[in-house]
Amino acid sequence: METQDQQPATSNQQPAPQSEAQVPEANQQAPDGNVPGQEPQSLPAQGMPLPPEQIMPGNGVPVFPNPDDTFAALQQSVYNNGAFANPGVIIPPNPQMLGLNSSAAGQSVNENGLSADDIALYDRQLRLWGMEAQQKIQSANILIITMKALANEIAKNLVLAGIGSLTVVDDQIVTEADLGAQFFLTEEDIGKSRAEAAVSRIQKLNPRVKVIADSGSIMTKGASFFGNFDIVIATDLSPTLLAFINTATRLHNRQFYAAGTYGFYGYIFCDLIEHDYVVQRDKSNVPTAIGPETRTRSIVKVETQKEGDKTLEKVQKRELYSTWDLASETSLLPPEYLKSKRRLKAVTPALSCLRALWGFQQTHNDHFPGNNKEDLGTFTRSATHNHQLLSLPVETLRSEFLRSFLQNIGSEIAPVTAILGGQLAQDVINVRGQRQQPIQNMVVFDGDKMEAEMYPLHPEGNLGRAQLELSTSPMVPLGHMDPSQMLPMDQTGMMMGTGM
Repeated sequence: METQDQQPATSNQQPAPQSEAQVPEANQQAPDGNVPGQEPQSLPAQGMPLPPEQIMPGNGVPVFPNPDDTFAALQQSVYNNGAFANPGVIIPPNPQMLGLNSSAAGQSVNENGLSADDIALYDRQLRLWGMEAQQKIQSANILIITMKALANEIAKNLVLAGIGSLTVVDDQIVTEADLGAQFFLTEEDIGKSRAEAAVSRIQKLNPRVKVIADSGSIMTKGASFFGNFDIVIATDLSPTLLAFINTATRLHNRQFYAAGTYGFYGYIFCDLIEHDYVVQRDKSNVPTAIGPETRTRSIVKVETQKEGDKTLEKVQKRELYSTWDLASETSLLPPEYLKSKRRLKAVTPALSCLRALWGFQQTHNDHFPGNNKEDLGTFTRSATHNHQLLSLPVETLRSEFLRSFLQNIGSEIAPVTAILGGQLAQDVINVRGQRQQPIQNMVVFDGDKMEAEMYPLHPEGNLGRAQLELSTSPMVPLGHMDPSQMLPMDQTGMMMGTGM
């Protein structure tokens, strides 16, 4: 088992138990966001206009009038706790500025925008999800924040699938410890930017995908930065950072994924806001009714078509989502779980432990629990409280499981990152293709059972777009913000005085 910045080199390696809980060291602060050997380039950033009203309904707490101020306010505390990884280049609103999606230039294309070379290269994928879905995949501009073991797996799968562009944001340099965690790094990369070192090898997987390294800090980008991407994937970050990145993606109507691993355990979260997809099936004798199927899913449209002797039915469904801070803190399991003791007993206690861990980080400057009596006691009480809040049976949260979870914090295991990374990448492909039901909305991996179960976690009230467009983390209320931590903004929404 490696430290949090480490992982075995291959996914064939068998996991080994850990004897002590590890507290990761603070990451190093990035010197600057420029690519060595290149002149700094200023790229335009566009975003959707901000909502006209900036007041939280019900509680009267004002939200930051400029969404970039949210990131400015967090700048000092984030750099102090060292829990964030290093980013780099902004994808411009016009993809042609960097030659994005230009692999088929000069080639004849079909009605779906695919060249003959594209069809030959992605032949197996086209047989699975068709040309229309592949074209949507190839037009996707995706951002990955933090290039560790989990992100390695995600990037590998997405680039091989043929997305349009991938931007990797990571402000850390390669250390010897990284060599055991990532298969995109070698000893020659020690001391170099982790984003740039990884990108050079990611690019070789598929030259048709534009892969960009950004070795600057994501905190210097401002909320409008996220509007340049179709999907934002944040890995191995603190819950406070995830909440504010999710706020920014909501502001610009962008789909958001968060994921992390802790040894044998891990999670995937997604906020697709409102996502439509089409299921095609044989028409049954029972007519399909338009309306809600569950609290989060509804049927919005039904069409039929003839194919030979068969009558096919195309059912358009819509899934509604919640933000990270609402889903990860107090949201309960859906009623169908609460009505079944069998289902409650089957829920992994890793869910309670993950919530306890996220809560601990929020109250301890984003640090993991240390191997001391005070931290372990705080974590145990929090896990027990979350277990009761979820209405789970007391007997399923055993001291042995708590001990195992704590011992795994701060480590990475290749098979776990491979499983979760593959599942997240596959869901991104499904979301772009709009042909299958996506994750809803939290997946928890329990390595003891080798199971990755999905749990819909939502608060009471509105979901999807009707949910609050802006929400402030309870750990960073506006009234407690130190004005001295607010950095000035220039005309492009970039933080000034940050060395960018």
